[in-house]
Amino acid sequence: SSHEHKLNFKKSKELCLSYIQDAMLQKQWKRAAEFLTFYVESLEKDYSREQIGPSEMIWRIGTEILCHHSHSSMREFNCFIEQMKTLGVKRYLKVCLEHVFHLLCHGQIDEAYQNLSLAESWRFGEQTAIQDKEMKLIQAYRGLLDYYSWSKQKSILLEHGLDGFADLSVEQEMHSSFRKAAVNLKEIIKIPGVWDLFVKCYVDLLEFYGDHDEARQVLNEYAYNSKFPANPNAHVYLYQLLKRHGESKKSLVSALKILHDIVPSHELMIDFNTMLQKSKKSKKRRLGLEVIFAVLDYAGWKESVKAWSCLARQVKQIVISEKHLDWIKQEWNCRKDWWPAFHFSRYLAKRNWLENKSLSYEKALVAGILQGKDCKYFKYVSHQGCKAQVKRFRMLKKFVNRHSPVYLRTS
Repeated sequence: SSHEHKLNFKKSKELCLSYIQDAMLQKQWKRAAEFLTFYVESLEKDYSREQIGPSEMIWRIGTEILCHHSHSSMREFNCFIEQMKTLGVKRYLKVCLEHVFHLLCHGQIDEAYQNLSLAESWRFGEQTAIQDKEMKLIQAYRGLLDYYSWSKQKSILLEHGLDGFADLSVEQEMHSSFRKAAVNLKEIIKIPGVWDLFVKCYVDLLEFYGDHDEARQVLNEYAYNSKFPANPNAHVYLYQLLKRHGESKKSLVSALKILHDIVPSHELMIDFNTMLQKSKKSKKRRLGLEVIFAVLDYAGWKESVKAWSCLARQVKQIVISEKHLDWIKQEWNCRKDWWPAFHFSRYLAKRNWLENKSLSYEKALVAGILQGKDCKYFKYVSHQGCKAQVKRFRMLKKFVNRHSPVYLRTS
């Protein structure tokens, strides 16, 4: 009966999909392809009137299988994708984008550009307006490929140089690529979102042609517009632009302060700390200490000589002057329960001494000041350094012993 047929078909379909899923999870691409073929054939034989709408599932599963199957070729993939484009009008532009990404991954840039141009000219009644966001992405990626073309032509002119008509031809082509890229890239970055690659390319175009004010305005908008999601890279790009053009230290500090609030472990925090330490204002030097302590809260910085050197230098300056000891106390109070095990264990002292003597020296200085001369890390490293008759380790031991009353005041 019709009811039985529907039940059987539903069970068969669900069972088949579970087999496909299992095969894909186990990376058995040949087995998955066989089950997908069976799944498609069973759909073709289904005589029920129930709306199944399986085209997106076939597209996504089929794409994944063809991307990983050992015997699949670009020809087969292209053929499959073209079929998928005709199956679902609502997904037409998404399928086009995926096709373009696949072509780019295989170095077929001209084919990718051609597909983007065809997709851009696509129109289908109301669907054109509904898929406005996808269309903007199509245009943006075409702008990205125009930028790639511009960059190649720029390299030819700058590195090799050409004469006469050849030179003029390349230059004209380069300016043509610039205009096409700039139009599309400018449009996409007006939409709130994360557009890092597109923004970087657009700024590169503007800077090359000397439009520094426009480049700065674009990056200011990208970093500070509240409609855009919080994005650390936006502040990194702005900082790098400001630095390239020799902007004031105040502007640089302002850009990095926001980056510190978003990602306190960012690699630029070392630059930020160095900049703040050199300031004549105690408020900024205080922030510098906070920044470098925050950096070393993260495991990725545990063995950074640069980071420990920054902290050691600032802490040493404070201890010698005996001014602002409360800064150290405030930072240490919220860390004294976990930093000793995280940074200053005897095990780490042994490992650091064997692997990197410079690291062990900087850490031992900080450990001695923060935990006193009885700290396990300081005791082990200073003993090994004196035993090896290394002068700076003897001086380190004397310095910490001399300033042990400071430790008592900050503990």
